[in-house]
Amino acid sequence: MIFLEKKDVLILAIESSCDETAAAVVKNGREVLSNVINSQIEIHKRYGGVVPEIASRCHIEAIDTVIDEALLKAGVTLDDVDAIAVTYGPGLVGALLVGVSEAKAIAFAKNKPLIAVHHIKGHIMANFIAHKDLQPPFVCLVASGGHSHIVLVKDYNDFEVLGRTCDDAAGEAYDKVARVLGLGYPGGPKIDALAKEGNSEAIAFPRVKMTNALDFSFSGVKTAVINYLHKLEQNGEEYNKADVAASFQEAVVDVLGEHTIRAAKENGVCKVALAGGVASNSALRARMQKLCAENGFEFFVPPPVLCTDNAAMIGCSAYYKYLDGDFADMSLNAVASLEL
Repeated sequence: MIFLEKKDVLILAIESSCDETAAAVVKNGREVLSNVINSQIEIHKRYGGVVPEIASRCHIEAIDTVIDEALLKAGVTLDDVDAIAVTYGPGLVGALLVGVSEAKAIAFAKNKPLIAVHHIKGHIMANFIAHKDLQPPFVCLVASGGHSHIVLVKDYNDFEVLGRTCDDAAGEAYDKVARVLGLGYPGGPKIDALAKEGNSEAIAFPRVKMTNALDFSFSGVKTAVINYLHKLEQNGEEYNKADVAASFQEAVVDVLGEHTIRAAKENGVCKVALAGGVASNSALRARMQKLCAENGFEFFVPPPVLCTDNAAMIGCSAYYKYLDGDFADMSLNAVASLEL
């Protein structure tokens, strides 16, 4: 393969699946030369969540500047990079299209290979950036605003989904509960902070069991919290927001941790990783570290900047596809509901 004759491989990666416009330059998959993220959180706060059309427009406005900054920080030009990588799904279709169109245009204009990256796989690959010695196989819990998966990482390009949410993702449940508590958007960090002031055993919110013991359902616990609050409000009774936040978080973290450890045991692996926006949650990180220590498993988690949406993780995933010669062509399109 002619692409492998060069000792070092530089990949320009683009991520625009939701409300972060991001670009990064990654060397040999694990060395991040630059990782630029333009967040839209302040814009979407006023609406209580991400507005897809606004997100798409903001990506259009920011993407050229973000890419230029990523190249500048890395000290390279478009001529220096070996391939262009982009998230093509899953995500908001309009937002994805901005990144895909940009990547295709650059790849075509500069005659560079184009690499299509799955967003969830990107999140998992963030662990390879944070932990240089990490090698497959391992089990990874991917928890974010739109996804909750337990994935067996057999090899760099070989993934098997062991469990997934059947309704709400963990991060989605956090956002909805935060909204009912009047905490605002984004809900995850706000509940995590408030929960530190509360009693996690104050309220016994449900833990739902599914037919597949590794699957999740967070709609029930979300509804239980809403019903609990509405009942108290209708009766004119007061409640402790911190206790509600802590008890809700305990229910979610309890299930995420239990299912992930079970998946590792059932598949005979001794390494467990976290990924996705909810992997920044302090309670989840602490619980997983404790459970892994109790079971003799190695535990891996990226720093928060690599847990939220970013392009460095896309560049890492793209590198291993590059090694396999797995390239896309100009027919590449955005796929909002892309399966893992």
